[in-house]
Amino acid sequence: MEENNDAQQENNKPTDDQGAAADPGLNFANRIPLEDLKKAVSDIKNELAKVIVGQDNFVELLIVSLLVDGHALIEGVPGIAKTVTAKLFAKTLKTGFSRIQFTPDLMPSDILGTSIFNVKTSEFEFKKGPIFSNVVLIDEINRAPAKTQAAMFETMEERQVTMDGNTYEMDSPFIVLATQNPIEQEGTYALPEAQLDRFLFKIKVDYPSLEEEVRIIQTHHERKGEKPQERIGNVISPEQLAEYRSKIQDIVVEEKIIRYIANIITKTRNHPHLYLGGSPRASIATLNAAKAFAAINGRDFVVPEDVKRALVPVLNHRVILTPEREMEGMTTERVVGMITESVEIPR
Repeated sequence: MEENNDAQQENNKPTDDQGAAADPGLNFANRIPLEDLKKAVSDIKNELAKVIVGQDNFVELLIVSLLVDGHALIEGVPGIAKTVTAKLFAKTLKTGFSRIQFTPDLMPSDILGTSIFNVKTSEFEFKKGPIFSNVVLIDEINRAPAKTQAAMFETMEERQVTMDGNTYEMDSPFIVLATQNPIEQEGTYALPEAQLDRFLFKIKVDYPSLEEEVRIIQTHHERKGEKPQERIGNVISPEQLAEYRSKIQDIVVEEKIIRYIANIITKTRNHPHLYLGGSPRASIATLNAAKAFAAINGRDFVVPEDVKRALVPVLNHRVILTPEREMEGMTTERVVGMITESVEIPR
């Protein structure tokens, strides 16, 4: 009789999609297999850890940007590995990569391409510019004039370039990683709000801690002149990335979570500390990022903590402080935190 009871209990154990027994401490089984995605994310982090010290938040936000097909604006002072991290991150993907250094004399044709007359055929041929790649790193995006910045609008939003009446589609994946310096504003052109809104995240990169600084110096010494990119290998292919993106689209989001996001974004529009609040695009960006955070943590459903994790990088560049609060030293992070705390967490 005891053997029959044991067998019955064994049969009643929850199982995952592969039929393996689930953790007895959990009362759910994933409806979407996320093991491969979690492993890929872990592999990317491990590859970058060979060279990059710390910057865990930076790296995770780059991964989320890639998984939800969003662009990222990276802000930080010179010398804290913004560009290096973005370059090495691109190297973990089996895709094309190009880097464009924005300067005050850069013209739209320098990045999009131009039509050149072919003497043999007596016709104009379009020569594609460096923007035609998979991962595009734009260094110091606020150094180029507004005309050149505006040339990025269509490419970033619609994944295409229109030139001389012809439309050229971008290959998938296509993601822009742009860096900018928060100081040295002389000779720069601030990005307008309409263009800032094209970025999924604004990632603020800070100085490393003392211990991280020691490790940075130590790893540089141990490399003995070896180039950082030589240590980084490819991790995922475009086909795998497309599969992971498809899985993230299927992540379950309950109505109360959607209403939670909407409540927070709506409150940014009438908050006394904010001159400009978040748009519906901010709500959608928060939703997409929250789904990716859930997936990389092995869950096929979104919880409030995923939403909170996404809010600051999503709203950093989409909300504007009132002049009075900015002069007082208030930050967008603090205001977003205040708003988040004022909204009841769904149960």
